[in-house]
Order: sequence, then structure tokens, then C-alpha cells
Amino acid sequence: MPFSARLSNCLKLLIMLTALSLGACMSSDPMTRADSPQARQAEQLASEGDLDAAARQFLALAEGSSGSASAHYRLRAAEVLRENGDLDGAARAISEIRRNRLDADESFRLDLIDAEVSLKRGDAERASMLLATNEDSIPERLRLRYSELRARTANARGDRFAAARIRATLDAELDGHDRDINREQITELLGTLDDATLKGRAYSLRPDDALLPWIEQALKLRGQMLPRDVPRPQRPVGTLIPNADNDLRREGFHAPRQVALILPLNGPVAGVSQSILDGFFAAYFSDDSRERPQLRTYDAGKSPEDALAAYAQAVADGADFIVGPLLREAVGTLFRQPLPVHVLTLNHPDTGEVPPPGSAEFGLLPDAEGAQAAERMLGLGITRAALIGAQTDWAERAGRAFRAQFEARGGAIVGESRLPESAFNYKSEILQAASAIADTSAGEGSARIAPADAGIFISMRPQQARLLVPQLKLAGINAPVFATSHVNAGELNAALDRDLNGVEFCDATWLFSPVPARPDHNAIARELASANGVGGRLFAFGMDAYALLPYMDWLLAHPETYLDGASGQLAVDSFGRIHRVLTWARFVDGIAQPVQGALDPLPIE
Repeated sequence: MPFSARLSNCLKLLIMLTALSLGACMSSDPMTRADSPQARQAEQLASEGDLDAAARQFLALAEGSSGSASAHYRLRAAEVLRENGDLDGAARAISEIRRNRLDADESFRLDLIDAEVSLKRGDAERASMLLATNEDSIPERLRLRYSELRARTANARGDRFAAARIRATLDAELDGHDRDINREQITELLGTLDDATLKGRAYSLRPDDALLPWIEQALKLRGQMLPRDVPRPQRPVGTLIPNADNDLRREGFHAPRQVALILPLNGPVAGVSQSILDGFFAAYFSDDSRERPQLRTYDAGKSPEDALAAYAQAVADGADFIVGPLLREAVGTLFRQPLPVHVLTLNHPDTGEVPPPGSAEFGLLPDAEGAQAAERMLGLGITRAALIGAQTDWAERAGRAFRAQFEARGGAIVGESRLPESAFNYKSEILQAASAIADTSAGEGSARIAPADAGIFISMRPQQARLLVPQLKLAGINAPVFATSHVNAGELNAALDRDLNGVEFCDATWLFSPVPARPDHNAIARELASANGVGGRLFAFGMDAYALLPYMDWLLAHPETYLDGASGQLAVDSFGRIHRVLTWARFVDGIAQPVQGALDPLPIE
């Protein structure tokens, strides 16, 4: 047999055995009529793992009994045989059971075994019929096993999407090996569906559907994205309200007692960590509350294992809330562990996991900036866009998010190109992306004007943007340009940035305007190098990580609320993912200035 075929068969066998193991883990406590020493002995044998002996004892009890007692013992024999992986034996045991001799609970358990036997025999329709029941009446101890059987049945009937959706709901109830296998099944099921099907089904789901993050991840692996559907809260946290004693308190405020901050303090991202750490401590020392928590900092090291060890040490030291880790791989690894203490991670995992209940993930995502740029342009009446980006991972992510958002809202991408890192002449890239939106004239001799419905989205560092924007104008393309925050060097350099005049970009509010309860940017940037340049938005990010702590529980439970942060307005979706709504600024005479109205406290969109 070819190796690939042997491997496929091994995987199928593993999945089958795991399903049996999963069902065994989902089984209830012993459910028997322990009305005789023999029955108690059979249950004892089963609990000790001697399943063959337990099954024989139950069958002997069934032979020596009659009526409902005989039916009950045959059912228990079938359950033990199934747990032992002997579905054929379980099928023989239930074949002699008369349903009318079972109570309602036993009848349901009989249907579960019968459905599993039917699946083994390839009769998915019968399994589906046996599992058609009022889910409200299912005993809690049997819900996981019932759901797992429904997922297997849907898959056997060819409904891969339904099977994945059931497993996504099941995922939150599992842990350890069972959860890992369940997640592999979700990924495999979604992998059988094409892009159009995945997107169409995703659009039909509620924003809080458990399957949605899995579809997003499946599409990301194929270089595709869904448009972002972020919360739209209307009410800020921290509103002063009177308590029972008529003293004013901040709504939603509950400060943790001891906070651990886990960041890589050495290595290639130590500079990033320093800006975040300085911002976190700046917010801490600016907090005049009497309820400031104790802070301890831990080195997250260079690997996910190091970060897990730091988390474990923080828990052992008494932390009741943990901020970090920073690296995406470490965040994903952490989310796959049981977490006795809630976390606010400072990045989003690459592998698509969502935070466990009570925890949240927070990051400076280029995807979010690309989507917000699309919304900004559409809001200004721009329905045709050229897309030009750097050849980097973050620029690619921003570009995909822009395209997904722009096209989903009715816009059209007229062209797209990437700028080579070492090039200086972008003529061919400009023609490839933007020739369709070049300036037009009303007739011979008349002035050329930019199309009113066209714009350009760019995602690149300022060095490339300063070369690109003048070349766009030389090519007769004067459509407005919109960018991610990466275009902003974060330092005042009007001589260089005059080449960016007119470019609009989204960035952290704190870089352009005072934010309540945060230190002034210009004042602190004069004192701390970590608050200058691109470090400024990381500094703001660190301040927001601290500001979120006392409101995390409230924000998770009240999606209609938001926090005015230094890095933007912050709201949490139903999966524990924090979304930022950024400020819009424009280069004028080489200086970045907030766009009129961009700092108004508008509802999150």
C-alpha cells in the first residue's frame, strides 16, 4: 500500500478511536439500578477499567432478570461495550431491548448508542432520525456526547458546514486532547469548502456565532479575508453614578489587586516591549486612584514555552490579572492552555484561537487599519480605489482587509501593485494599479481633474510613500491618497514629509490630541525616547492596556460600551477581541494634523 494511503488510513483510525474516547469522556457517572451485589460489582469493574468483565456481568444480569430490569442491564452492557470500542457488541446488546421497558433517560441513551452504531454502518439518515429530539430535554451530562454525534452525522450526510458549526459550539466545552482533535476536525471540515461558499455562509451568521473566527482563519490561510463587523457601542465606561450611599462611583470600574506584566525583555523585540512597558507604567503613575494594583514584571523570554513559564510563575506569585504575552505564537499557545487567571494579551494569535471566557486579546492590527481606511473612503463617496502596498506581511494583511471591506460595501478595486523594497522608480507599479483613475479632462484644452469617485489606498513606510506620492502626481494621478499608520514616522520632519501633503492616514488619538487621564504626548516625548517616533503608538498601546484593566469585566459583559483610549476608541466583541477605532490625520505643509471632526467622540463603527 502506498505511504500516503497508509497515512490516510492511520488518520481515519485515529479519528475513529478519538471519537470513541471523546464520547467516553463525555459519558455520565454510572447510571444503574445498583439493587444487587452483582450490579454493584459490575459498576465497580467498569469504574476500574475492566470493561470486558463489566460487560459480561451486565449481560449475565440481563439474562437473569426480566422486564425493565433486563432492558436496563442490557443498556448498561451496551454502554460499557461502546466505551471499550466494541460497537458491534453494543449493537448486539441493544438489539434485544424493548424500548417500552425503558424510562425517558434510558430511551435517550439507547438512541445515542443506536445512532453511533448506525454511523458505523454507514446509515447517516437513521442516525439523524435517532438524534432528532428536543435539545432542551437532553440531560446536561449527555449534551457533549449528543453534540459530537450530531457533528459526525452531519458530516456523514455531506453537510460539512453544519458539522463544523456544531463542533465550533462544542469547542468551548472541551479541553486537552479532546479539544485539539475537535479543532482539527473543524479545520478539516472548513477546508473542504471553497472560498465563495465560506464567505457566503459567513455573511449569513450572527456576529457572535462561534464558527465565525474559524471561517476567518480558514480564509486567511488562503490569502482571503472577511469584511470586519466590529461592535457599535454608544456609551463610554466610567460614567460617574451614585451608589447606595450617594457617593459617586465609576460605572463598570473594578480594579484588580495584583497585575503581572509579561513581556520579552531581551532579544529582537525588546525595544517594542520597552515602549509598551513605559506606556503602561506612565498610565499607572498618572492614575490617582486609591485602588491602583500592585505591579510585577516578568520576562516572557524568546519562546512560547518561556511565556507559559512566566504565566505560571505570575499565577504562583498571586497575580489576579495578567497582561501579555506579546508574541503571536506565545498568545496562541497560551490560549490552548487552561487559564486559572484571566489575561489581556498584547497580540492576536496567528492560529485563530479566541480568548477563553473572561480573557481578551488586544493588538495593533494592520487588518483593522485597512478595513477602516475602506470605510473612510466609502464614507467620502469614493467607490473606485487603487491599492498599492509594500512587499511585507503587514502591508499584505492591510491590503487584503481593505479589499474585503471595500468590495463588501459596494466599492471596486481598479488595480493593485506592490512596491519592490530596493526600487526608486515606481512608474510600472503606478500604471498597473492606478491608470484607471488618472486625471481626466472635459475636452481639448481644458484642465485635467481627478475623478470625484476615485481614491488610492497605500500601506507602506514613510520612506517609500515619500517617493510614491510625487510620482503619482507626475503620472497625472491626483486622486486622494489614504494610508495606514505606517506612513507616519511619528516625528516632526516637515522638510521630508511635504512630499506626503494631502495624504490621510489613521493613527492613535494620543499622537495628535490630549486624552483624558493620560500624560501629554509632547511633554512625555521630550523625556522618554520610547514615546518618540513609531514608539509613540506603542507607548499609547501600553497606556491603554493599563486603562482597560479595571473595565475588562464590564466591557466583556456590556458590548454597548467603549473606552476612550490613547490608541483609539476601544470596544470588545463577543469573542473577547478588542477593536480600536482610530483618529484620521492629514499631512499639511509636511505636518500631520487631525482631520476636522476626526477627534469627535463618535460611536464606534
